[in-house]
Amino acid sequence: MAQVKFKSIYEKLRKDIKNDVYKDSMMLPTEMELIKEFSCSRNTVRRAIDELSREGLVKSVKGKGVIILENHNSIEFSISSLSGLKEQSRRDNKTFTTSVAHFSKILIDEELSKKTSLKEGTEVYHLHRIRYVDNEAMILDINYFDIDVVKDLTVEIAQDSIYEYIESKLSTKILTSRKVIVVEKSTELDKRFLDLGSYDCVAVIRNYVYTDAGKLFEYTESRHRPDKFIFVESDSKRYKTNI
Repeated sequence: MAQVKFKSIYEKLRKDIKNDVYKDSMMLPTEMELIKEFSCSRNTVRRAIDELSREGLVKSVKGKGVIILENHNSIEFSISSLSGLKEQSRRDNKTFTTSVAHFSKILIDEELSKKTSLKEGTEVYHLHRIRYVDNEAMILDINYFDIDVVKDLTVEIAQDSIYEYIESKLSTKILTSRKVIVVEKSTELDKRFLDLGSYDCVAVIRNYVYTDAGKLFEYTESRHRPDKFIFVESDSKRYKTNI
């Protein structure tokens, strides 16, 4: 219940920030005002504000309050956040679609184990998903999901939201992820699925994702068009899709 409350407060504050509800003061209401408004604990309010801060939307200043930062109208993805592209795009009023170009079951061999850190012999779903935002082919996701964790995955689910399926339908909690950011020369797959134009490189997020039992169940390469990728550093690191 506390998790649901925290998310609902975060969603409401994020929406209000994006809609310039606080443009006159550029400040969030005080903690006490938010506690009263949402009938929740101080810790729940602080968790919601911390998430907004990780996205670069606000900054807490001791003795002053929570300041809303300007220039918050692009889609931004926190490196530390586990929210998906669909959820993030929906919040920012962007049209989001996913096309599944490849869907199969394979076994992790020695070479793939070194690449993904998934144990050799693990049966996984292997997917290629093209991510469109406002009808632009922006990201190519190459996914490997442990079948024992992500049970009964289908193309239809993969076109919607796999994380939502994992947490809502399978009741499996996603605890954390480890991300590595690199820039690589574009591959034939990148050229095939992304509208790269004259670019010959992609920005890649390598994502290792764990359940709340500490089990590594996913390895994903999110391969981004370079003109749609910006790495930003403030108090915490995040990247944003520059739309």
